[in-house]
This record gives sequence, structure tokens and C-alpha cells, in this order.
Amino acid sequence: MAKEFSTCVEYGLKLSQRIYYGKESASSSAPVVVPAMSKFSAEGYLPSAPTVYAVVPEPEVVDNPDVPSYQPYVHGRCVPPALIPLQMHAVAMEIESYLDTAFVAVSGTWRVHCVMASRRCDCRIAVPMGEQVGSLLGVEVDVNGRSYRTQLIRMEDVKDIEKMTKCEDGRFIKCQIYTLKVPQVDGGTTLSIKMSWSQKLIYLGGQFCLNVPFSFPAYVNPVGKKISKREKIFLKVNSGTGRELLCRSISHPLKELTREVSKVSFLYEAEVPVWSNADFTFSYTVNSSDIFGGVLLQSPFPRDFDQREMFCLYLFSVNIQSRKVFRKDIVFLIDISGSMRGDPLENTKNALVASLSKLNPQDSFNIIAFNGEIHLFSSTMKLATMEAVSNATDWVDVNLVADGGTNILLPLNQAMKLLAETTDSIPLIFLITDGAVEDERKICNIMKGYLKSGDSICPRICTLGIGSYCNHYFLQMLAHIGMGHYDAAYDADTIYFLMQRLITSASSVILANVKMDTLEHVDSLELFPSHFLDLSSGSPLILSGRYNGNFPESVKISGTLADMSNFVIDLKVQRAKDMPLDRMFARRHIDILTARAWLSENKELEEKVAKMSVQSGVPCEYTCMVFVQDDAGKKAPELLWTQEANSKLKQQKQVEVEGLKIMILGKLGVGFGNLAATAGNIVPGTEEASSFDPAQLLMKTASNCCGQLLDRCCCMCFIKTCSYMNDRCAIVFTQLCAALACFECLDCCCELCECL
Repeated sequence: MAKEFSTCVEYGLKLSQRIYYGKESASSSAPVVVPAMSKFSAEGYLPSAPTVYAVVPEPEVVDNPDVPSYQPYVHGRCVPPALIPLQMHAVAMEIESYLDTAFVAVSGTWRVHCVMASRRCDCRIAVPMGEQVGSLLGVEVDVNGRSYRTQLIRMEDVKDIEKMTKCEDGRFIKCQIYTLKVPQVDGGTTLSIKMSWSQKLIYLGGQFCLNVPFSFPAYVNPVGKKISKREKIFLKVNSGTGRELLCRSISHPLKELTREVSKVSFLYEAEVPVWSNADFTFSYTVNSSDIFGGVLLQSPFPRDFDQREMFCLYLFSVNIQSRKVFRKDIVFLIDISGSMRGDPLENTKNALVASLSKLNPQDSFNIIAFNGEIHLFSSTMKLATMEAVSNATDWVDVNLVADGGTNILLPLNQAMKLLAETTDSIPLIFLITDGAVEDERKICNIMKGYLKSGDSICPRICTLGIGSYCNHYFLQMLAHIGMGHYDAAYDADTIYFLMQRLITSASSVILANVKMDTLEHVDSLELFPSHFLDLSSGSPLILSGRYNGNFPESVKISGTLADMSNFVIDLKVQRAKDMPLDRMFARRHIDILTARAWLSENKELEEKVAKMSVQSGVPCEYTCMVFVQDDAGKKAPELLWTQEANSKLKQQKQVEVEGLKIMILGKLGVGFGNLAATAGNIVPGTEEASSFDPAQLLMKTASNCCGQLLDRCCCMCFIKTCSYMNDRCAIVFTQLCAALACFECLDCCCELCECL
């Protein structure tokens, strides 16, 4: 899908070369140069910032809406339609960062500069949401007196809303790039669009790092000297720690507006010659010399269906040199089923070899390659000496060959046996897979039994899901049961980076077996996750949840350090100021509860997740995003969950949506795996061939070299060709066409030529 999208943009840029901007603009703007695409740059035209495209199925409509010019007629249609990037006239980005979560809102204006004023086209909005886990929170569009906005509704309510239009245009084209379509916009029209999403901050070397896609290609710059281009960036950071916040790096020339102990805000606003050509990056750290943390409390807002109090507990380690890291016993479980062939397995092997080279000599490791069977590097754990790592690298090159099916239980059982004798080290299992299996719930229950042994340090299970065919909620639950970390690499080219980051974060443990004192006066305590993870130098420890009762003024946290000594710290409890805890942790709570609902097959839990999703605006597996059109000042209804009776809610919705167009967008959830794709060994990211209509396929053919041949062979085109021949040839061809008309061939060709 990503490759097809990029190819459509490439063709759209070629079509845009037809546009004439007038003599004044011609001298001030260089023409768009479209480089030839190769297999290495097949996705080179994917959006690197919020972008809007004109969807052009008919090339003949491409022209300047202000300065019409003579354009040679183009036969045929574009199947799939070409995508011409619209010129952007203003852009503003607002970022609010709290703890480890950032909320991004980008608003701007785009003009349909490439379609005749008398014609219309659909416009496709592309929203890239950064390299970390992101959630699309909303899109709002104003155009020609019409307005559109996205909204979440429960899956079961889709059947109850009348006048609903099915729309398959809302979809992810790659990882975190979501697209949706605004229907039928007039040429020359200006669209005002606001898109918002949330994304996680990366924690590297004691620093929180934010990276937001904000690199606009040159072809979205408006053509002409007199067109104003105003760019604005506002950044607000609240670490929530009550400690001094130290800025480390920033990509754009922002000016500091305000500064408090743990808060800072910046602003950048200017007329620019060209739009930003670099992503927005920002990093900061918190002033501390050792492990520190705190607890934040907040009351629910009035319309919250869960009226319990909210809390957040965090624990950081900034100065990692002051603390020793645990010795590690690591078992790598690598999926080598047939679906891993090609880039997925090659990138996994490269990341595995790179991770082996970073192990300390006192660490031990083993490798289990699995498909329908298991293949061990060694029957016992091996110390990570240079010789052992070299032997393992050679073994990986020879034995990691994609073939066969997928069996996850076998390698997990074997890994547990290898790590059964661990005493003074952190036992780690890294499971890398791209497939879904039928016994996933059984696997989770078996792992629960292993980890209830009561040992001082139980094996940690960390999982990385590759592609969209594996059951990511199974992998999340497996990591949750194993007190480990989970990550997802939806694209093959991200496997290397994400796998190394996962291994580095999980294996640099400085505090294990973290516990919290019993909260005597707290009732109905619900934790996300339900237990403490290890504190790592590469990943902060953050716990959140709900409770009733009175929270104490301080909380005592204890754990085991790498030298096997005890560590105790008192965390101060305070009320959160200017920090929306409900928004910050909505995605985290929804993901954890969805994994629990999948494991238990609990319908009530699914309903709770759906309520949380609609309330917070964060998509989930049990809600659907719709695109609501509001015509000429008609106020679109808020299809929000209420605590009234379900039947009454349905009746209200049917009345409120009367006369409005509501389009169902594509699903934003990742699903619960694809057993058929796994059984068929389908490589992640493989896209099914589009089923074009035969007539459309013929129209497409008419626009290429085959179309030229068709022009010469068609009976009507024979007649046109006769004008270039001498009289005798013209008479012969005319008589031939008249003869063919007796067999009704002429009518067929007339219809065909009208289509072309």
C-alpha cells in the first residue's frame, strides 16, 4: 500500500508539470523535478509531514484554476488515481508534552491549485504521527461552508445510525501514516485543516526525546513571490517532577517564553521563504544525580464514567554511571517460519548480531530459532566471550533460514528450562515473531504457571511483534505476564532499530523486584500495568491507575540493586497541576485492558474499553472512527457515550443524525492476528493485488504506449488517420470501416472512444 501511494504521488507530480502559473510566477519558481524512482526509493514520496493531496482520476482536469491555459487533451484515466500534493499557505504546530507523552496539533491551509475552477476532486489528508506509538485523536476540516470532523463511536452503535456511508478511504498506508478523504472539493478552493495526535517520547541516556514529522518537501511551497508563508511552532513542556528541567537540544529556532521549576514553554513564529525541511526534535533531562520519583494525584472530570481518583507513580534514573547494571542471562527466540523470508529475517539477524556484540563477558546467552520445530545454538547457556559471540554469529548466518510453520510454545518452554537455575542475574527472554498461533491463550496460562514459582527473580519475557499478521495483544499480554517490555515493528525497515532499543532497554536493569508499601486506606485500587516492572537505565518506570479512598502523603518503594543489596526510597505524593492524567494514560490503559479482554474473552471488559475509547478520543478495537459532514452552519451532533439507558441513547442518535452524512472510516486498531496469513506463510506487509474493473483497466491502458496502438487500431481512429493519407488510401480504409460496421464493430469502437 505504501509503495502504491508513493507511486501515485510520483505520477501526480509529473501531472502537476502541466500547470502554468503565468509569466510573473514562472521566473520566480523553479519547476518541480521528479527524480526517477528505483527499487531503493520506491517509498520516497511518502509524507514526512502533514500533507494534503488532490485525488486526480482524470488527468484532463489538471490546470491552474486562476490562469487557465491550453492543455493538450489526455486520453484515459489514472487507476489508481494520481495524487498531486497541494500547496500549503500557512502552518502552525502546537505541542504539549507531559512526562513521557506528547500531544501534537497541526493546523494549516492548503489550496487546490491544480484543478480547473469548474471541476472538482477529492482531497486526501495524510497524517504521519512520529516513530513512537501514536494515536490519531482527530481531524477537522473547513471548506466552502462545509465542515468535517472525525469522531469515535462504539462498534455496536454503527448498526443503529442511519444515513451512514461506508468509506474505505480511512486507512494506514504505512506504520504511523494515516490517510482519509474529503469528498468533492472545487478547484481553487482553500481547505483549513486541523489534525491532532498523541505520541510517546523516547527515553535515551537519561533524556526524554521528542521527534515530530515536520519536514515539508519543496513541492508544497506556493508558487509566486507575493504569497505569504507563515510558520508557527508552540511548545509547552511539563515534566511533572518538580525538579529543574534542562533543555538539551532543539531543532528549530524557538524563543523561550516562560520557565518554572519543571515547566518551560517556547514559541517560534515567522514569515519564511520556504517551509520547514527538517523534523521537529526536542530533548530534555531532569536535574538529578540518582534514582528519583514521585506520585501525582488528580480527581476525575465531571463527565468521566469512572469517578474514581487517578494517580501516576514514576521512577527515573538519570545518572546511570552511579549505579551498577545487573548481569544478564538472555535467551533469544527468533521466528524463522516461511513468512519471515526476505527483509524481516535479514533485519532481525542483523539486530541480533549487533545485540550479541554489546553483551558483557560476564553475561550469558543462547539462541533458539523456531518454526514448527526448535533449533538451539547450544544445549546450555554460554558466556558472552568473543569466541562464543563469533560462533553464534556464524551459527545465525547458517541456521536462520525462513521455512516452515510457527510454534511459539515449544521455544518458550525450552527457554524456561534454560533459565531455571538463575540466581544473581536478570533472566530475560526476547521473543521475536511475525505470526499468530491458535494456542495463544493456552501459552499465556502456561507462562503464568511458570512465573508463580515465587523465585526471587523470575524470567522476564519481552516481545517484539513484526507486521500486522501477529496478534499484538497476545504479545502484550505475554510481556505483561512476564513482567517485561513489548514493542511492535509494523514495517520491516524499523525492525533493526526497534529490536535493538527493546533489548537495550530491558537488559540495562539497575533495580529489580520493585515493590510498593501496602496502601491501607485505598480501596478498589486498579493498576496499569498490574505489577511493577524493573527500573532500567533505558526505560523509566511509570505506573498509573484508579483508586477510592485516601492516598498517603508519601509512598515507600523498595527493590533489589545489582549488588543484591536492598534499596528503599520515599516518594512524595502531590496533586498534579496542569497535567491531564486521563489523556496522558488513556492509550496505555486501553491497550492493557484490551489485552485482558482478549485473554479472558470478557464482554463487560470490552464494553469498558469502548467507553474509555469514546470518552478519551483514543481509538481501540471496539470503536469505529467516523467522518461527520456538517453543511452550511448545521451543527453536527456529539455522538458521545452517556450513562443513560442504551435504548434511549440509540433513539437520540437516530434523531440527531437526521440529514447529516456520516462516513465510516477504516479501522484504526491492529486487530487480533491473522491465523490464515500465518498458516499461509504470507510475508508481513504483502499487499493483495487490487481488483480493478475491466473497463477502468482499459481506460488506464489507453494513457500509455498500448493506448497509442489502440488509437491506431480502433475503427473510428482509422477514419481520423485517413486525413493524413492520400485519397486512394483514405477510400480503402473508409470502405473497410463501412464493411466492419455491418458487424456492429463501429458502434463498439464509438463507445470505446467516448470512454477514452
